[in-house]
Amino acid sequence: MTERSFSFPRWRALVPLAAALALAGCMTQPLAPPPAHAGVAVPASFGTARTADGAPWTVAPPAEAQERGAWWRSFQDPVLDTLVERAGTGNTSIQQAAARLAEARALLRSADANRAVQVGAQGGVARQAGANTAGGATPSTLATAGLNVSYELDLFGRLSQASDAARLDADAQAALLQSTWLMAQADVAQAYLQLRAVQAERVLVDESLAAYQGTLRLTQRRFQAGDVAELDVARVQTEVASTESEALALAREEQTLTHAIAVLVGEVASGFAVPAAGTDAALPVIPPGVPGTVLARRPDVAAAQAAVLAAQARVGVAQAAWFPAITLTGSGGYASPELSDLFKWSARAWSAAALLSLPIFDGGRREAGVQGAQARLDAALAAHRGQVLTAFREVEDQLGALRLLEGQAEAQDRAVASARRATQLSDTRYRNGLVSQLELLDARRSELRNRRQALQVRTAQYQATVRLIRALGGGWGEAAATAG
Repeated sequence: MTERSFSFPRWRALVPLAAALALAGCMTQPLAPPPAHAGVAVPASFGTARTADGAPWTVAPPAEAQERGAWWRSFQDPVLDTLVERAGTGNTSIQQAAARLAEARALLRSADANRAVQVGAQGGVARQAGANTAGGATPSTLATAGLNVSYELDLFGRLSQASDAARLDADAQAALLQSTWLMAQADVAQAYLQLRAVQAERVLVDESLAAYQGTLRLTQRRFQAGDVAELDVARVQTEVASTESEALALAREEQTLTHAIAVLVGEVASGFAVPAAGTDAALPVIPPGVPGTVLARRPDVAAAQAAVLAAQARVGVAQAAWFPAITLTGSGGYASPELSDLFKWSARAWSAAALLSLPIFDGGRREAGVQGAQARLDAALAAHRGQVLTAFREVEDQLGALRLLEGQAEAQDRAVASARRATQLSDTRYRNGLVSQLELLDARRSELRNRRQALQVRTAQYQATVRLIRALGGGWGEAAATAG
């Protein structure tokens, strides 16, 4: 009987802990979302028939850490290379994204610290009187010094899931930093290539202006000789003035693009200048059959996925609020009514305790917290799926645009060759008095228009290539080749 009476209380003391562990084992967590595509099937390649040959669609695992390489070097323009490198250190959007990543990592360290043992030191002197003092109503002094130690048992995963959520937040910010890098690089490349196109277009307009001015001088001499009417002079003067206006408009656009590049590289627009390029930039060639899995490198898709997983972890944190919190505390030190005796061995004092806390009624606060966390998870899942669908659309848009622009460029080149030949023939016939001035002016206008359209098509190919690289999350690897 004596043995039973002694062991029975010890067995009963373990009942709360066993019940708590059983509850922890019964705790359910939301299912993890699909690893990378949020329910969107990933095609084996872009821009190809996906059902005619019966080829299976592939699943794209996260690959945002894949090396993207210096994709801008495929344009073979040293000035562009320099500008992109300057943007990497001076772009303010990149600096802001880096600061947000540093903040997220600091919050992760803070969340991890909550899972560690907490140690603190304390000391003080109190003057008190009352029923809790040795002298009753007589005032007495008590000096204390010691250490406090506390540790919360994470039986239900609340602290670990909060730490996981903070880690995923940091991963999302790291992916967003990569996205900001890519965005800044693409913006610099697009602005620079557009600037070069405007400069080349301005050269064409200046050439046309010089030709019109030569025609004007010839027409004025013929008018003075009585060979042509004043109307012919007025027509050529109109073309000269109109072309001068176009040249000034292009100069204004060139200035605006230069200032935009200055901001992108983090420099003041005043006095900023883009060095002259030695040759035209090369147009990268897209290799056939770009795999659909390349899309998994997009940092914004990776950030959306990390946001989903972080929201999932926070659902678990909200659910864990229903379970008790168990905290172990301990303290040790000295306590004495005399400062001179405070650190004597006889003044030592210590304590150890375990605290179990379980909210019973909170007016629905915990349930509202779970519902709010679940709603945020649903929103993150929808945002992730939308990001993936948008990414596919952007890639397909640019692949289709490049395919059509290639055909348009070939047709436009033929139009330029024909227009140039027509201008040469009209100029010869006009100088020999075989055709009117109107025919010559029409031929020159047609040539200028077609040459400018050819240049604009070439610029559109550059821009579509940069947008494709941005849509793919970087270059397409070693399969890429370049052509002048």
